[in-house]
Amino acid sequence: MKLNYRGMTIYVEKDYAAMSRAAAELLVQTVKENSATVLGLATGSTPIGMYQEVVKAYQRGEVDFARTLSYNLDEYYPINHDNDQSYHYFMRENLFRHINILPENTHVPSGEAKDVERSAAEYDEKIYAIGGVDLQVLGIGNNGHIGFNEPAAIFAKGTGLVDLTESTISANSRFFASIDDVPKKAVSMGIATIMQAKRIMLLASGQGKAGIVAQTILGEITPQVPASALQLHRNVTFFLDEAAAAELLAKLGK
Repeated sequence: MKLNYRGMTIYVEKDYAAMSRAAAELLVQTVKENSATVLGLATGSTPIGMYQEVVKAYQRGEVDFARTLSYNLDEYYPINHDNDQSYHYFMRENLFRHINILPENTHVPSGEAKDVERSAAEYDEKIYAIGGVDLQVLGIGNNGHIGFNEPAAIFAKGTGLVDLTESTISANSRFFASIDDVPKKAVSMGIATIMQAKRIMLLASGQGKAGIVAQTILGEITPQVPASALQLHRNVTFFLDEAAAAELLAKLGK
C-alpha cells in the first residue's frame, strides 16, 4: 500500500522482509542513478534486513558502490572502533565488507575523540563541504528519537555529544551482556544536520513502533517527539510493515 499524506510518502508492506526489500530498492536505485551518491546510514536492528537486500543486489551485479560516500548518523561514546558493539563494527559487518564501497569513503562519528565537540563539528563540516547527504536512512526509537536525538526542550542543531535517556539505554541493552555495559552517551547528527539531507527515508517495524509512528506523522511538531520534525521535510518516505503502521492506518481510516 502506498499513501501520500501532507507531502510525505508512506509505504506499508506486509511484513519486515517485504519492508526491507522495498527500502533496499530505493537505496539501490538512488545509487544506480548517481554512483557518487552520498548516503546517510543508520544502525540498529531495523535496517539490517535492508542492508542484506542491498548486499544481494550488489552480488547480482545490479549496483556499484565504488564512487559512493557514506556518513553514519551516530556512534556510542566512549567506545573503541573495533568493539563489537560499536557502530563502526556494525557497519563493517552488516554492509561495508560485503560491497565494494571504499573504506576511505565511509565515515562514522568518532567514539574515541578526546575533543569530542571539535570532532563532531568537523564531521558536519565534511558533510557540508561535499554538498550534503543525498539520501538519509533513519530508524526511530520508541520515544521518537532519530539518530540519538532524544526528546528535549529544543531541537538539536548539528552533530554533537548527547546523553541517552533511560528508555534508550534499556532498549539498547539487548545488544549488550548487561545494561550496565550500555554507553550512557553518544555522538549524533543533530536534527538540523538530518533535515538538510536532500531525501530522507525512515524504516519502522513491529507493533511496538505503531504509536510513535502515528505520532510522528499525525501529531504536533515538537522536540518532545524528535522525529516529528520530518513533517517539515520536502522529500521524506516512510517504509513500514503492517504492525508498525496499524495505529496510523486506523487514525487515517484506512
